[in-house]
Amino acid sequence: MIPYQWNVLNDIAGIKIERERNDISIPNEKSHAIENFKIAAGKVNGTHYGWTFQDSDVYKWLEAVAYSLREKMDPGIEQKALEVIELIEEAQEPDGYLDTFYSILGLEWQYKRLAGSHELYCMGHFIEAAVAYYDSMENEKVLNIAKKCADNIDANFGPEEGKIHGYDGHEEIEIGLLRLYHVTKEERYLRLAKYFLMERGKHPNFFKDQATCYKGPNALNGIENMPDTYFQNHAPISEQKTAEGHAVRLVYLCTALADLAATTQDNEIYEICKTLWKNIINKRMYITGGIGSTVLGESFTLDYDLPNDTMYCETCAAIGLIFFAKQMLRIEPKAEYAQVMERALYNCALAGMALDGKHFFYVNPLEVNPEKSKKDPTKSHVKPVRPSWLGCACCPPNLARLIASLDEYVYTVSDDRILINQYIGSESVLKTKDGEVHISQNTEFPWDEAIDITIKNTSKSTIKLGMRVPDWAGNFNISIGDRSLNENITYGYFYVEVACDTTISLHISFTMPLIRNYCNTNVSENIGKVAISRGPFVYCLEGIDNGKNLASIILPEESGLTYEFEDKLLNGVGVIIADGKSVDSSSDSELYSRKRPLIKEHKLKFIPYYAWANRGENEMRVWINEG
Repeated sequence: MIPYQWNVLNDIAGIKIERERNDISIPNEKSHAIENFKIAAGKVNGTHYGWTFQDSDVYKWLEAVAYSLREKMDPGIEQKALEVIELIEEAQEPDGYLDTFYSILGLEWQYKRLAGSHELYCMGHFIEAAVAYYDSMENEKVLNIAKKCADNIDANFGPEEGKIHGYDGHEEIEIGLLRLYHVTKEERYLRLAKYFLMERGKHPNFFKDQATCYKGPNALNGIENMPDTYFQNHAPISEQKTAEGHAVRLVYLCTALADLAATTQDNEIYEICKTLWKNIINKRMYITGGIGSTVLGESFTLDYDLPNDTMYCETCAAIGLIFFAKQMLRIEPKAEYAQVMERALYNCALAGMALDGKHFFYVNPLEVNPEKSKKDPTKSHVKPVRPSWLGCACCPPNLARLIASLDEYVYTVSDDRILINQYIGSESVLKTKDGEVHISQNTEFPWDEAIDITIKNTSKSTIKLGMRVPDWAGNFNISIGDRSLNENITYGYFYVEVACDTTISLHISFTMPLIRNYCNTNVSENIGKVAISRGPFVYCLEGIDNGKNLASIILPEESGLTYEFEDKLLNGVGVIIADGKSVDSSSDSELYSRKRPLIKEHKLKFIPYYAWANRGENEMRVWINEG
């Protein structure tokens, strides 16, 4: 992914960039992201091209590189990263301001149309990338650029007289500032992050008021007229009880809130996080871990409104939900956060990328008919195959940084406890308050039903090790040698204690039953339907395996489900086979009839949802009629 995305950002990939929906205003001639930095740095002549947030594509790529180099050094990739850091430094203004859009088109307009300018959003992404690169490579230059950037923001925003009493239209700077605080321990960055979070919603007209005085370059002009809920600006954060507005913005907001709560042990802020978490998970999340029910504003709508074929389920939103879950685990060791992390990771987020790592979905539907995507304007955002790149390219580099940093989601480490959130074959050295703990996971999960774990505690204290008991698992068992351990399960984690200077080996076994999932009946679209899952994977039907008109297929309630692994299919996947039925449409000639349609036998083949759309254009469906 990283070399491919580098070529795209430099406009040398030789690909067609598609608009994520049929909107001719979406810039799709080129990326121009690196070129914007060269122009801002005075290295070449030209003007800005692309969205106001185009800089963030580069920053997320740089963050992915940081994690990649941490795992395996690649001198060629490192050299490209150093060149990018040098270019960013040259593009940064002397006072620390960093944004190619205004550096090229007019610095006098900086911070004056925050609803759509994405200045703080982009700088937040740079700060995240800088911290990641510093952590991985101990590069002082990139960290100093980030601190200079944050200092500029601190000089311009805050409660003091003469500063801007506002915030960005798209939350992200809050995440960046908190990460910068964690590495520098500079209290100003923590205070500024909290200011941005707690100020939001106190002045709902802030964006509109700014826009009335703005005469500068088009910074998504008109976006300030979106509903206040779009920006989570409709009420102070403490009064917000439901997940509203643009889904990515909301989960980025929640990620920062949860980080702040964990860092400061602020229980009031944690209660806000729990309220929004519960609303998302219990009433507004798809079975795939996708969020965002409508293309209009890429937003949440209302409780239980989860349409399958017009939803949005943006890849970035699923990634943001994973970020949110990670921070919640820092506060409270409850497996529900890791379960949702797993659901979003293995389904909606992973589906955002093709198996070749070079094609990407912005939108992750649960039901697709290619003809409707082409001809129905309400479904133009629903793509039947993944494009090589998108005019709004936030998702591909976001996926790159998520996958490259996967190790950060496997464990949650606190002073006296380590949680194993995800079972992934790996070798890890985890730093605790007074030493290190080495953990080895030997497994072929998510296909296999066993994990061998070795824990070597070289720290000076006894460590409590919590192993997640998946909510989908059957016959979950943990053993040491011949001795089974069946106690000490708390909030979905099974705990063992590992004394200092001790090594223990655990064997975990479980079954992955083939599960029929049913929706709350308030979700009208899924009444009478069933979705199939095994382990962490949600499954779907695809036309290439099951023929046309998947809407006519029925999975009888009494039909058995059979699992088998096909190593030559889709890079190796487990499939589920069932005896089903379908409505016979071969004799359809009239639009309406008084004759009941015939039902015929139909063999069904389900594949994991993440793997769909890798074999050409065809139908797909997650929720199936049950008869």
